[in-house]
Amino acid sequence: MSSQNHPVISSTGLWTPPESISNAELVESFNAYVAAHNAEHAADIAAEKVKALEPSSVEFIEKASGIKARHVMDKDGVLDPAIMRPRDLERPNDQLAILAEIGVKACQDALARAGRDVRDVDAVLCACSNLQRAYPAVAVEIQDALGIDGFGFDMNVACSSATFGIQTAADFIRAGNAKSVLVVSPEITSGHLNWRDRDSHFIFGDVATAVLVESADIAPANHWDIIGTKLKTVFSNNIRNNFGFLNRTDPAHRDDADKLFIQEGRKVFKEVVPMVAAMINEEMSKHGLAGEDMRRIWLHQANANMNRLIAQRVFGHEASEDESPTVLDTYANTSSAGSIIAFHKNSDDLNAGDNGLICSFGAGYSAGCVFVRKVA
Repeated sequence: MSSQNHPVISSTGLWTPPESISNAELVESFNAYVAAHNAEHAADIAAEKVKALEPSSVEFIEKASGIKARHVMDKDGVLDPAIMRPRDLERPNDQLAILAEIGVKACQDALARAGRDVRDVDAVLCACSNLQRAYPAVAVEIQDALGIDGFGFDMNVACSSATFGIQTAADFIRAGNAKSVLVVSPEITSGHLNWRDRDSHFIFGDVATAVLVESADIAPANHWDIIGTKLKTVFSNNIRNNFGFLNRTDPAHRDDADKLFIQEGRKVFKEVVPMVAAMINEEMSKHGLAGEDMRRIWLHQANANMNRLIAQRVFGHEASEDESPTVLDTYANTSSAGSIIAFHKNSDDLNAGDNGLICSFGAGYSAGCVFVRKVA
């Protein structure tokens, strides 16, 4: 394959909300809600008509997930026990949508890092879990806001969206249909999280990332060759969100718990870890790579315990923080953006010839692998 059709990662971009919530702050809010709920329903709880809610704790959250904090768009709304959700994020149609706005900021960061002008970009792929509307595509709004003369479209493969987007962009390059493609993952996950559910109220955070995928012949120095990609999906109901326009056809259940994020966490852990580890090892073998050939892997940032097991099966030993860096301790699960944040913050120190892997996985089930090699 000539350099004109060889896809590379030229740069990445990141935008982080300025507000952050610590576990201690989150637990204080959640437990205040629990106390108020149990007091209001004390008689029914005593009569065993209503089940008492259990309080949360910092220790429970960190042991279950490894998460210590998360960035959000509206800290006050999330922490108010009477509200417990972000507020005022919708805008009139004549204003830039909030999801497009944070996506633009991440794209601008990626373009600046590559020294790339928007006139050189052919396409925008908005690849994320939490699209705020059905149409028009958020990608096209981002394209318009940036001033890109090309095309754009949205794609949703839940937490795997960014890696699926990177392969899609790489395929455009290989086919000669584009020279420069932005894959942007704006995630306002605080909007789809039930902050009153003890099992999941700590999981998610907000952020936006961007990846600039280009043809090698126009890429800047210190880019990353994309040496291989692999995508996989296996249907499962164990991670689900049933929010959609058909909800209005059944008003009695329009606000049920399943209209936000729900999961069977233990089943997800048990089924996804071996699936992802096997996928990575099979693809490494196809590319003539073994664990000792991998300098670093950037995994989906959902759960520290899951990542520890997957990394161990890839490297053949307990992986160090240098080999499998973590950002979920301060960002929490940012859905499709997590592995890109890890790559963005922990890749500049690698040397020419070093091999790496960007891997994301989640609802679907879905999983995507992008094998990369640093170029001088």
